[in-house]
Amino acid sequence: MAAINLSVFDLFKIGPGPSSSHTIGPMKAGYEFLRFVRELPAGTLSAAARLEVVLYGSLSATGRGHGTDRAVLAGLLGQTPEHCPPAFLDDLARTPQTPRCLDLGPKRLALSAQNVVFGPVEHDFPCNNTLILRLLGPPGSATPLAERVYCSAGGGFVQYSGQPAEARGLPAYPYANMAGIKRLAAEHGIGLHKLMLENEMAVTGARQEAVMAGLDAVLAAMDAAVTAGLAAEGILPGPLGLKRKAKRLFERSSRSKRQPHDSALTRLIAFAFAVAEENAAGHVIVTAPTCGSAGIVPATARFMRTSLELSGQSIREGLLAAAAVGFLAKHNATIAGAEGGCQAEIGVASAMAAAMLAHGMGFGVRVVENAAETALEHHLGMTCDPVGGYVQIPCIERNAMGAVKAYAAYLIASDEMPAHHKVGLDQAIEAMNATGRDMHCKYKETAQGGLAVSVITC
Repeated sequence: MAAINLSVFDLFKIGPGPSSSHTIGPMKAGYEFLRFVRELPAGTLSAAARLEVVLYGSLSATGRGHGTDRAVLAGLLGQTPEHCPPAFLDDLARTPQTPRCLDLGPKRLALSAQNVVFGPVEHDFPCNNTLILRLLGPPGSATPLAERVYCSAGGGFVQYSGQPAEARGLPAYPYANMAGIKRLAAEHGIGLHKLMLENEMAVTGARQEAVMAGLDAVLAAMDAAVTAGLAAEGILPGPLGLKRKAKRLFERSSRSKRQPHDSALTRLIAFAFAVAEENAAGHVIVTAPTCGSAGIVPATARFMRTSLELSGQSIREGLLAAAAVGFLAKHNATIAGAEGGCQAEIGVASAMAAAMLAHGMGFGVRVVENAAETALEHHLGMTCDPVGGYVQIPCIERNAMGAVKAYAAYLIASDEMPAHHKVGLDQAIEAMNATGRDMHCKYKETAQGGLAVSVITC
């Protein structure tokens, strides 16, 4: 089995919500296609008449509610997830039919929502979340001037067919599963965070100072989303009329009549609500591992700093442990709701947060694994069934429940004898992968099953 050579910053991406596979991935695809066509010969570009985007799978089924159409248009207009202002996406949403100018050098094309086609939900492409971008000639032209088929595989990961592998270094400590991590930790007497740090530097070529600065930037963006969500009020975008709850929950947690343990738990819930609501509003969050599950790790980080009073270094090292769990899930299964259901998003995020807590509190790799496994195990089978195709119901509350389960999993793992734990993380990930394969497509981010059809929206 090939060793994992991902970067921590492949997993933790800063960008706009509400969906990593439906928003961040398509925006990256649009931007990549823009760069590709701009390098075409001037004669080819001079013959261009229009551009077409075709969405397949859950990108088609829930793309409107998830903002896929405006996200891919933003990418084609030169925006990247890291730097796209939320106001830019809001403007595209308010005036979808207003033509924008796509400057290709020798030719300028009009670009609007009319360029986006919502194709079949069921298709034969190997990736559920497939989109095709085409540069077309005059009407009647049989062959596109340029075409690329993209897969948006969750977590903001996107790749086009035939894309060459990125040149990267070999990991200092190669592993492909949790068994490999434990073996390396025992053989080299190395902690999980140190193993992850050494691999990050070896794979990317970055110096330790740069990696640490990047982790701090990720944690700062996560914390900013918590703060913004706790301050915001009102109704979230879309037809559901869902009212924000984070601020009220946080204010209630501070009332003196509450018991201390109730207050702490309510704050954790409020932190998760805060980020999930910011994500639903299309504001800036961090994929952890996806947008739909972006509230769990940031809520845990804020909880570790405020309620558990852990140092910044402990939280930073805990984030590296969380990344290890995310890597394992992506490498051996999936982190995409469209591929594995919500177990692959909320379940993996909860497992990451449980690992972050355990490592941040000073426990070794066995307890970290057990905490992550417990959290993931108790999300197995969870479907992805967004009501109305919006990342709101049940997604926001699931972030809060995922954070609570992460804390419960950490408490269980930290109090048991590690050797008494019967299920390994590798086994739980394998079970998640098999369950996801067996799950009907209507339960995988298409809004065609579960609560999405049980709850009437009007």
